[in-house]
Amino acid sequence: MSITIAIPAPLRQFAGGQSQIEVEAKTAGEALDLLTSTHAALRRHLYNDQNALRNFVNVYLNDEDIRHASGPNTPVKDGDTLMIVPSIAGGAVVEEEVGQTLPELSNEEILRYSRHLIMPEVGMQGQRKLKAASVLMIGTGGLGAPLGMYLAAAGVGRIGIVDFDVVEESNLQRQIIHGSRDLGRRKVESARDRMRDINPHIEIETHETRLTSQNAMGLFRNYDIIVDGTDNFPTRYLVNDACVLSGKPNVYGSIFRFEGQSSVFWAQRGACYRCLYPEPPPPGLVPSCAEGGVLGVLPGIVGAIQANETIKIILGAEDILVNRLLLFDAWAMKFREFKLRKDPKCPVCGENPTIKELIDYEVFCGIGAPQATAAEEKLDEISAIELNARRLRGDNIQIIDVREPHEFEIARIPGTRLIPLNQVVGRMNEIDSEVDTIVHCKGGVRSAKAIEALKRAGFTGKLINLKGGITAWAEDVDPRVAKY
Repeated sequence: MSITIAIPAPLRQFAGGQSQIEVEAKTAGEALDLLTSTHAALRRHLYNDQNALRNFVNVYLNDEDIRHASGPNTPVKDGDTLMIVPSIAGGAVVEEEVGQTLPELSNEEILRYSRHLIMPEVGMQGQRKLKAASVLMIGTGGLGAPLGMYLAAAGVGRIGIVDFDVVEESNLQRQIIHGSRDLGRRKVESARDRMRDINPHIEIETHETRLTSQNAMGLFRNYDIIVDGTDNFPTRYLVNDACVLSGKPNVYGSIFRFEGQSSVFWAQRGACYRCLYPEPPPPGLVPSCAEGGVLGVLPGIVGAIQANETIKIILGAEDILVNRLLLFDAWAMKFREFKLRKDPKCPVCGENPTIKELIDYEVFCGIGAPQATAAEEKLDEISAIELNARRLRGDNIQIIDVREPHEFEIARIPGTRLIPLNQVVGRMNEIDSEVDTIVHCKGGVRSAKAIEALKRAGFTGKLINLKGGITAWAEDVDPRVAKY
């Protein structure tokens, strides 16, 4: 039987900040056992050493007090609500009762957070919750940049940063936590310094590493909330599964061109990311931001939404984005919202989960699979330096650029013909099959797709992929060609 256990405000800090938790149980006692086995810190506040409910804790099934009726043997049915009602007599006494005292605010902090403190939804108690909270940010790119700055400004007491990248010039169009003087620096260092400048009263922990199946659980264990600012599917599924297995809320965001998404995936309260997307798209089907682009302001908006939801979780707000997917179109300036449902067949958070430990997410997403396809095995490649040598020798070759026209305007290799990827098969007759054909794009992914499509369509000439695309040409042959 699926029932809901309502968690009272004083005890929510020991239940991941949740106000209600769904469990499958036949009796009230079984439901409470499941609750306290998942949230062990709750047990000592609900039960005494004799494994009996403490005297200051009452339990109601719907509207009926069952403590003095059938007690833990009371049967439950689908849709029932089990309410835990402890005695309370004010904040200070409750904090002592539940075993945790929230940190105090200094006079300087009170002045700094004064606009929070005068809001009844936050107040002194809420600001102290923010100071006591810990959040782990995965990535300090487009989403992580506004997220980190707003969490720091809000006074989240301990913030962890996971990133292994360095600041590049192309980042500065949207990753506003970094500046021109940070070019070449580690992103965790640049982000840490900017966040410390915003708020010296918080603790910032840097983890200069790639998030992997080997280190995720260890990292997540030390934080209350995980915020996903990643830009690739393997890490996104890794973050989701690690959050489910560790019982952490996953504040999700994603961006592409003008469109963004945000949700809170929290398996103990609703759907996880796999409930929404059970499987990733095939490799290369969805272009990355590096290939498709992103409006610079978009990650600022979506990252700010993630920061907003993170703060609401810490404060114990009811109306967070659990079981809701928020879509934002920056070009049309429209928001849409879709309801999500927990999938009982979900392999990680469903009724009979098959994923009980972290897996190889590169293989799961079709990246780095042990065996290459036949087309990949036969793919001929050439480096930018080798291509330039053939051009200088006057070899009889042709170069086909399969990027989009707006990319062709940014930079081009001399003597190339533009045939965008989505037109390459239909314009196959424009490609001379009697000479070697060098196909290129920005980095080599779309050109490989073009070669595969041409071969499937029956093109008989020799097709060679330019390794690294026009980016390699700009780096290794002609630095006058712009990189983007």
